[in-house]
Amino acid sequence: MELIVPILILFAIILALAVFLSFVPLGLWISSLAAGVNVGIFTLVGMRLRRVVPSRIVNPLIKARKAGLGVSVNQLEAHYLAGGNVDRVVNALIAAQRAEIDLSFERAAAIDLAGRDVLQAVQMSVNPKVIETPIVAAVAKDGIEVKAKARVTVRANIDRLVGGAGEETIIARVGEGIVTTVGSSESHKAVLENPDLISRTVLNKGLDSGTAFEILSIDIADVDVGRNIGAQLQTDQAEADKRIAQAKAEERRAMAVAKEQEMKAAVQEMRAKVVEAEAEVPKAMAEALRQGKVGVMDYLNMQNIQADTQMRDSISKSGKSETTSKDKK
Repeated sequence: MELIVPILILFAIILALAVFLSFVPLGLWISSLAAGVNVGIFTLVGMRLRRVVPSRIVNPLIKARKAGLGVSVNQLEAHYLAGGNVDRVVNALIAAQRAEIDLSFERAAAIDLAGRDVLQAVQMSVNPKVIETPIVAAVAKDGIEVKAKARVTVRANIDRLVGGAGEETIIARVGEGIVTTVGSSESHKAVLENPDLISRTVLNKGLDSGTAFEILSIDIADVDVGRNIGAQLQTDQAEADKRIAQAKAEERRAMAVAKEQEMKAAVQEMRAKVVEAEAEVPKAMAEALRQGKVGVMDYLNMQNIQADTQMRDSISKSGKSETTSKDKK
């Protein structure tokens, strides 16, 4: 019974010490003292209370102080609470200092909070990046398609990283410059002979304005001849004109056929009228004989005249048929 009380006291002390060490980063405080960075123990406890991971602040602070940077705990903690990457910002500041690039902590923090990789930007300022554009097709004035691919060497512009356009804008502007240069050329041969014409035209346009990069050079990696767009357009136009002409001819033919059918119907109608008129002749003759306007002898003379006329017609038709058969032989 006497041993239980000391054991409980020892257990309570160990438990209290464990809770204290878990809440108070004593090891991190000792590390900062060993590195010559004055970070108070109460400052570390305050970080715990503000839900800040002390190691995310102290380790970058030690690194910055060893590199000779004059950053403070409050600056790093404020950047961490704003959602920034403290370690990456400190690494970028160290890299900028070694490369003799003027970069302040406020600028680096702003670039990081803007969503850009500030360390990569510093590295790109020292070591320029090559951006390869996709194949851009353009048509010269002679109708020949020219396909070109360019390599753009860019360097990050620290001052324009916040609010500046990215690589997609550079690629789009270079493609626009290629299309403009090829399109203004009188012949595709001029582009093939002088590919640097594209580079000079694109560089003179100042395509890096408003972007986060500075264009150092534009090199045409490949130039190739594509299709004959002009000839293809002329062929398509000729084919379209032919189809239009065929449609108009078909329309005229249909109208002619319709007109022919109308004329045939008119002929049949006139024949019907003739037959109707001929049917009235016997009636008129009978009425004239009945009323005594025409005598019997007059009627017989008319019959003789008609018979004589029919005989003459038959003789003339037979003579024409014999002449036609002789000509055919």
